[in-house]
Amino acid sequence: MQSAFLALHSSLLMAQSSSLSPVMEEDSMDSLHELVVQKPRLKYLFTGGKGGVGKTVAAAALAYHFSRQGKKTLLASLNPVHSLSSVFGQELSGGLVKQVKDANGLYAVEVDARDAVERYRDNIGKRVREFLKWSDVPVDPKPFINIAATNPAFEESAMFDKMVDFMLQEGERYDIVVFDTAAVANAVRLIGLSKIYGLWLARMIQSRREALQMRIQFAFRKEKVMEEVKKDPLLADLISMHERFTRVKSVLVDPDTTAFFFVTLPLALPIAVVKRFITMVRSYDIAIGGVIVNQVLRREAVEATQGEEYLTNRYHEQLNYMRTIKHDLGELVRAFIPLYPHEVVGMPALEEVAEHMFQFVPDSWQEL
Repeated sequence: MQSAFLALHSSLLMAQSSSLSPVMEEDSMDSLHELVVQKPRLKYLFTGGKGGVGKTVAAAALAYHFSRQGKKTLLASLNPVHSLSSVFGQELSGGLVKQVKDANGLYAVEVDARDAVERYRDNIGKRVREFLKWSDVPVDPKPFINIAATNPAFEESAMFDKMVDFMLQEGERYDIVVFDTAAVANAVRLIGLSKIYGLWLARMIQSRREALQMRIQFAFRKEKVMEEVKKDPLLADLISMHERFTRVKSVLVDPDTTAFFFVTLPLALPIAVVKRFITMVRSYDIAIGGVIVNQVLRREAVEATQGEEYLTNRYHEQLNYMRTIKHDLGELVRAFIPLYPHEVVGMPALEEVAEHMFQFVPDSWQEL
């Protein structure tokens, strides 16, 4: 087995030194390059998929590519377990946007939702006290605040709010914004809030208006109560949140400005996860960009090992999975990233990945 890995490493180095070929052909699926050309207004890109498939590398390479095109680009990690600092070899934690070294026009941030969580907690405390102050029975608001703050979706809501901040505020300063999302389960909950959040806000606004109207009806001093109702802070907050949400929702569902890319490996489980993930994202009306296939073993790398049994068997196994990808996801496949003999860390490695994403197609793809 050790000899097989040594042979693979050597053959990958040989394949890596060869030219980037074949290039995307006109009769193939729409490539990543073609997609970008067709969508000149494209601004917000998301990468998602099963854990460990290379979402962060794909997101970083996308961001690097656009920065090389002269576009001011922001790369934001929404993953609770951040990896951008490791990929760039630069400290990017702390929630502050920093310029990436040795990459003009590229900025990155590992989003920290803790400040949003605390802001949520404070706002909930204020609004619960505001809501309960009209009760004739003294009620301790702390249990209500604690229940709301320990809601299972509390942190997802906070991260969604941070994503909205980057899209509507911070994002205005950039030409391109790339989001590295969490693994599928967390990402689905995050983007799912884009639909659920709007329904919840609309219902809350309606309920609050009905409650305020009832208060006016039963008031002895209706004029004074009506003036207080007009300044109701809870209703004002809900309306403001709804308006903000409506703005970001219109962006998320716009295929000309937004694209969600699914990263997979040529293996059974990642492929199955991506297929389910695509169905989920479509149900939320999020604009889909396509699929990126990572860690593709190149034919020339295998042939260079002169028939080594393990590598040959693995290559043929991969061909079956590539056949599945083409059959089930073919029209959505936008790019391929080959398997490298080294870890993708640092700007030279990311430059190589970016070039492959926009130029490389494995020989076997056209033959499948």
